[in-house]
Amino acid sequence: MTTKKKHTPNAQNDSWVVVAAESAIDTQKHGSDPAFVRLRNPSTDTASLYLLSSGEVQLYEVKAFKEDFHSWFIGQTVQRDGRLLYITPMDPLYLILPYLMKTGKEGKFQPLDQVVMDEEFPAFSRLLSCTRSLDSLHQVAEEKEVGGLKFHRYNQERTMEWLNKKVQRTVKALRKSNISVGEGVKSTTYVRVKSESDTHEEDYLRYAHGLISEYISEDLSKALLKHLQLPELTSPKEIEPPSKKRKLSDKPVEAGEDYTKFNSADFARKPPKKMTSAQKTLAKVDKTGMKTMSSFFSPKVKAENK
Repeated sequence: MTTKKKHTPNAQNDSWVVVAAESAIDTQKHGSDPAFVRLRNPSTDTASLYLLSSGEVQLYEVKAFKEDFHSWFIGQTVQRDGRLLYITPMDPLYLILPYLMKTGKEGKFQPLDQVVMDEEFPAFSRLLSCTRSLDSLHQVAEEKEVGGLKFHRYNQERTMEWLNKKVQRTVKALRKSNISVGEGVKSTTYVRVKSESDTHEEDYLRYAHGLISEYISEDLSKALLKHLQLPELTSPKEIEPPSKKRKLSDKPVEAGEDYTKFNSADFARKPPKKMTSAQKTLAKVDKTGMKTMSSFFSPKVKAENK
């Protein structure tokens, strides 16, 4: 007699499908394996999943593309977690910045190893191993050296200039990639419905500001908006900054034990699917007098007794 295999909905996944640059998974140069770590998300202040490369020299963010009812066929098995994870380089300074701002309220210069400490996320101190962390620290903090030791203090003006440069580089990348922004764009498809001449510099700045706001706190985002001399939106428009409307494929992965939870941002609506040539032909057929397919499977109504 055959037996059915029990369904275990809470079984932990032992593999994922990941898209990553070779630099993220390279183990030759530093002789150690890359590692997934739980760190505090600078925007949400909650745990998110990140990747430290071999030798902990580079930080990568982990995001996921997820749609309902998707699975993967891996070898001879079916992977129920149908997400597609993708790993991209990230500036570790975004994650260090909230800690600098917190200790900066005291107005004192402090050693960096005492600033970047988090009992809830002990892996945070590993960010100091990232080459980019120490090289760019002067962008957001003042530095003093006493007796061979370096001390740092948060600087608001430097931070605004650093974020402004991020915004300007993002604007340049948007223009170079011919990505349409502004009110004349359908947000679900990013297809322009107005002429390019209608796009103002403010549209690009506001869009870039929204992208950068994905990596900073709400208070810092507002300060950056003021620094860019952009007025706050007082009424809804056709398209909002990306920080308000996240695409389905733009979800940071929450670092739960099973790594399967996502942030509670609203999913963007999917655009309608295109009809195939067969569907278009069928749509032109005169269906007068035809029964629907569902009518053959619906229960028959019993005739009343006279």
